Amino acid sequence: MTHELKILPVYFEAVVNERKQFEIRKNDRDFQVGDQLILKEWNKDGFTGKSCQSEITYITDYLQKNGYVVLSIRVGELENEKL
Repeated sequence: MTHELKILPVYFEAVVNERKQFEIRKNDRDFQVGDQLILKEWNKDGFTGKSCQSEITYITDYLQKNGYVVLSIRVGELENEKL
C-alpha cells in the first residue's frame, strides 16, 4: 500500500538528510510494515513540489496518544516537481 502524506519543510529536510528516521502519525490508514510513504513537503502556501518516498520498517504505539503510532522509515527516492 502507498500512502501520500503532507510534511512541513523543517521535518522534510530532516527526513531527506536522514537525521529523522521516524514519523508519528494518526493511524487512520492502517499502516503496515512494508507500506510505502510519499512524503510531500507542504507549507502555509501549499505543496512545494518536493517529495520523498520511504518505506515503513517498524511500527509501535508505545507511549503514544490513543490512535497514534510511531513509524520507523527508510528513505528512498527524492523528487522535485518542475513548477
